[in-house]
Amino acid sequence: MTETANARKIAFATFVRRALDEARATRAWSGTEVSRRTGVSRQTINRWVRGDWASDPEAERVVAFCEGLGLNPAAAFAALGWDRAASGPRPGQAAPPMDPDVEALLRRLVDPQVSDAEKFHIRETIRYLAYRPTLPVDVRKRGNQAG
Repeated sequence: MTETANARKIAFATFVRRALDEARATRAWSGTEVSRRTGVSRQTINRWVRGDWASDPEAERVVAFCEGLGLNPAAAFAALGWDRAASGPRPGQAAPPMDPDVEALLRRLVDPQVSDAEKFHIRETIRYLAYRPTLPVDVRKRGNQAG
């Protein structure tokens, strides 16, 4: 293994370990809870922490891990030495428009005037909505027809 590849593995392992430590300290999440919230298996997370991977982690899993923990995937991409711009929209391809409510939440999450407690509440609500089971289609139709 080249020195650069080893350094990337160490940097990413450090990133993952710190993310897990923070989840344990601030949210009292176990490894099982982190896995449930992120959708990334415990085995995969453990391999990342050990730097025990032959090929790069899948970008989708890295993003899911970061989003489940409320982290910016760019930090993980930087640890892996990935060019974040390469994963964005291709030239001539516009990014899909963002929902105005989501934009408002994102603005609040980066606003220094918003308290950490409020930001935590926003993130927890988003996580709840993102991971709750979806209702069957026929139940949603009945709810819309009543009224």
